[in-house]
Amino acid sequence: MNFAARRALVRAVPVAALLLAVTACAGDSSGATPHSASSSPASSSPASSGQQEASSSAAPIASADRNTAMAIRVTIDGRPVDATLNDSPAARDFADLLPLTLDLEDFHQTERIADLPRRLTTSGAPDPDVPRVGDLAYYAPWGNLALYYRDGDSANADLLILGHVDADADRLGTADRITIEAAS
Repeated sequence: MNFAARRALVRAVPVAALLLAVTACAGDSSGATPHSASSSPASSSPASSGQQEASSSAAPIASADRNTAMAIRVTIDGRPVDATLNDSPAARDFADLLPLTLDLEDFHQTERIADLPRRLTTSGAPDPDVPRVGDLAYYAPWGNLALYYRDGDSANADLLILGHVDADADRLGTADRITIEAAS
């Protein structure tokens, strides 16, 4: 089974369970209002396929954890760019790994990915948010880092936004090596 097929299979089981739960709750006539950030994930993560179905409900509200709390130094292919990490538990755990130099590879013409030396915490994760160009994210099922050079299609609970890199999509899309350090 190839890499993409395995990743899709890993995503299919939890998505099916979530869809069953959502379907079961849809018949609830208690008058409760659904959460605005409850867009349903598609069969694969932006970090896994780059092609997700968008929810027909309103767009998810940006998470407060997208607000940046810590400046970091990022060098992409030898050229520095401004970047920040948010104040989520996963971002703080990621900061403990710094400095890191990672070789990037393309994934589904949406993001550049690299394996991290260890898995990050996912406890206390913020509500899922749609990844945008420049977002630095952690895909929990695989334990890898993703740097988006195209916007994702929808939010996914397995994808935690860690921060943002201020670089244009062309530069991000061709990045081969990234160095991430704590700012002094």
